[in-house]
Amino acid sequence: MNPNGNAKTGSPLLQVNNLKTGFRIGGQYYNAVDGISFSLKPKQVIGIVGESGCGKSVMSLSIMGLLPKENGKIREGEILFEGQDLAKLKEKELNNVRGKDIGMIFQEPMTSLNPVFTIGFQIEEALLNHTKLSKQEARLKSIALLTSVGISRPEKIVDEYPHQLSGGMRQRVMIAMAIACQPKVLIADEPTTALDVTVQAQILELLKEIQGVNDMAVLLITHDLGVVAEMCDEVIVMYAGKIVEKTDVDTLFYDPKHPYTKLLMGAIPRMDEEVKELSSIKGIVPSLVNMPQVGCRFAGRCPEATEECMAVTPELAEVSAGHEVSCLLYETSYPKEVKGTV
Repeated sequence: MNPNGNAKTGSPLLQVNNLKTGFRIGGQYYNAVDGISFSLKPKQVIGIVGESGCGKSVMSLSIMGLLPKENGKIREGEILFEGQDLAKLKEKELNNVRGKDIGMIFQEPMTSLNPVFTIGFQIEEALLNHTKLSKQEARLKSIALLTSVGISRPEKIVDEYPHQLSGGMRQRVMIAMAIACQPKVLIADEPTTALDVTVQAQILELLKEIQGVNDMAVLLITHDLGVVAEMCDEVIVMYAGKIVEKTDVDTLFYDPKHPYTKLLMGAIPRMDEEVKELSSIKGIVPSLVNMPQVGCRFAGRCPEATEECMAVTPELAEVSAGHEVSCLLYETSYPKEVKGTV
């Protein structure tokens, strides 16, 4: 299942330490990302999974320095890229990293691409900002990039506008823009959302090919566990702004520990089983203003929750080599007896 072999070695390219990102609502800050930590090594592909509202995209925007300035703020923690804390850089300094060393494929290309500029102009912009190419050289490079992501007639497409392209072609354009300067880290935020199954497969194959050729480290944000199985070395499962499980991809699929991860797995349709209805997780992710301040944030939806789960906040702890879980069922510092079902 793990297409990239064993976990990659070497010093981390990207290291996130105790990141807390908040949004000001009604004069008060609420953390959408609440104390997450992980590291991404060269050539490694890490998947970030969870339902909508779990903080996956906010985390990626925090790394890129693209939080809405009017109400978004990194309140605590470090985002270290090759040892440099991105959270402390000024906008001009961050621009030297963003696009050049760290590229990003955004969730919805139709809203991420500027409708009033041609495809060529938007790709050339990154090249002209971060390289010494001339305008003519940047245009030729843009055409080559469009060719590399599987777009036919690139000489024509380079002069067209986003609305003239299909969803799949726009996504390929976004990939071409993200890899234009051969970044060391690529953040892909739901790169196959809203695409039909055939196009999804093509985009995933393209990402694997580009990652292999350029030796990039990839942070893949998705709610699709099939994409995770196809692409990732390691997986981080997020719920309500926190990491609830972190391990390699094979372990996650064959030996999930956290009740939330188990329920996510149970919601995947299987070809070898006949069921009357698909499994689902009851309830919804709590909103920022209604986030539980103590206890496990998943306790209200968890079929294995006890009274302790509502009162004691679990910490992310290693349950086996390389496998971390945030759940009182595996927390050795707390008693395991069941005192009552929630």
